[in-house]
Amino acid sequence: MQVTSEEMRTAVVPEPRSVASQMASVDIAIPVLNEERALSGCVRTLHDFLRDSFPLPWRLTIVDNGSTDRTWEIATELSRDLDGVHARRLGVRGKGAAVKAAWADSPADIVAYMDVDLSTGLGALLPLIAPLASGHSELAIGTRLGNGARIRRGLRREAVSRCYNGLLRAGFGARFSDAACGFKAARAETVRPLLDRVGDDGWFFDTELLLLAEHNGLRIHEVPVDWIEDTDSRVRVAGTSAHNLKGMVRTARAMASGAARADLPPRPELRPAHPDAVVAPQRGATLARFASFAVIGGLSTGVHAGLYALLRTAWDPAAANLAALLLCAVANTEANRRWTFHHDGPRTVPHLRAVALLVLTYLVTSGAVLMAPPALGRAGEIATLVAAALLVTVLRFVALDRWVFARRRS
Repeated sequence: MQVTSEEMRTAVVPEPRSVASQMASVDIAIPVLNEERALSGCVRTLHDFLRDSFPLPWRLTIVDNGSTDRTWEIATELSRDLDGVHARRLGVRGKGAAVKAAWADSPADIVAYMDVDLSTGLGALLPLIAPLASGHSELAIGTRLGNGARIRRGLRREAVSRCYNGLLRAGFGARFSDAACGFKAARAETVRPLLDRVGDDGWFFDTELLLLAEHNGLRIHEVPVDWIEDTDSRVRVAGTSAHNLKGMVRTARAMASGAARADLPPRPELRPAHPDAVVAPQRGATLARFASFAVIGGLSTGVHAGLYALLRTAWDPAAANLAALLLCAVANTEANRRWTFHHDGPRTVPHLRAVALLVLTYLVTSGAVLMAPPALGRAGEIATLVAAALLVTVLRFVALDRWVFARRRS
């Protein structure tokens, strides 16, 4: 059922209510920039789908953010001709700016956005909204890389997408599979405080929003989608990739400094459904943290071995190993603090505790190279060093997680 903007505003009840007492309303934003060719047909297709198939109260919001063609004229015509279609214009460009403006001002309970080209199959819209309407999740995203997704796109964009999302998992421990799919929704009351922390107004908006959501402990639901690449896309892979890398660095700094923390509404405490249930202690995202730790550890081990080989030409094994460890230790600890354990508290105590782990690592690795048989030669000595360093990896991960960067987890 479609509703007008005024009807939606009067229907919104500020106090909490159950889904059974009143259905949640949904506002779907469509950011557009110079889309005079595709806008009318795509909006009418989406409007017909919502009118005929979508069971919740809805509104469409076309957000023109700086078009120089007839896009705004077409958008205003659509808002006059079609019930439930609203149009607004921004003076600044940027997909992120458009979505933020639409979501911040929407009267709906649930806010969403999708790309105007409708590359994502509309059959995934209700599965995207359902966990938000029920209160199960705070954000929901479409994924082109999850099990069950069916996509059709070129090899280059497929490779770039997988590498990019892999980098997010390795560097931030991200648990979502597809950051950039233009098909997302959120509970309005939860996402608005988070929008104040999102600094990007362009293509990195999606990624930053999801990284900050996970950093603040929100639950993200993923929906496998059917997706067909629009060959007329305005996205420039090289320029967007460089912009995204800068955004990742900025987001990591915000997490490390505590600026990424948002004042979110309280959520129900995690408790078993049965009062007499015996439950395991909270584990957190151990697997995601270990994956990030493994990547950082692998890079550190390689640098450690390279430095050792260089210093070994002039120094004895113990001295060369100590110097190599010292050079790697600070960078390794800081990288794990930022991207593996997301520790945003004081740095002094964790780094002092990391010194104890450094001593342990030095004793194990130095003992290994000193006991290596001379017959193995220099290559065998380095291989023994690498094996010893890998041997203490699990112990270091547990110590970093439970002691060095220990904190109260929500």
